[in-house]
Amino acid sequence: MANTTSAKKATRKMARKTAINKSRRTYLRGNLRALEEAIASGDKAAAAEQFKLVQPIVMKSASKGIIHKNTASRKVSRLSARVKALGA
Repeated sequence: MANTTSAKKATRKMARKTAINKSRRTYLRGNLRALEEAIASGDKAAAAEQFKLVQPIVMKSASKGIIHKNTASRKVSRLSARVKALGA
C-alpha cells in the first residue's frame, strides 16, 4: 500500500491510464478481428474497406504506446499483403 501522498497519486494515475489503455487495446483488437473475418470470407472489397479503417487505428495505437511501433508496422504490412492476395 502506498504511504506517501505522491505514491498515492501515482497509484491513482496508473489506474486511470490502465483503464484508458485497456479500452484502446480492446478497440484495436475488435477492429483487427473484423478485418480478419473480412479476409476469411474472401470478399476483397469488404476486406479492403475494413483495412482502410484498421490501418490508422493500428498506427494510432502505436503512437499512444499501446503496441510497439515496429509491431504496428509489421501488422499493417502483413494485413495489406493478405488483402492484396485476395484478388489474385
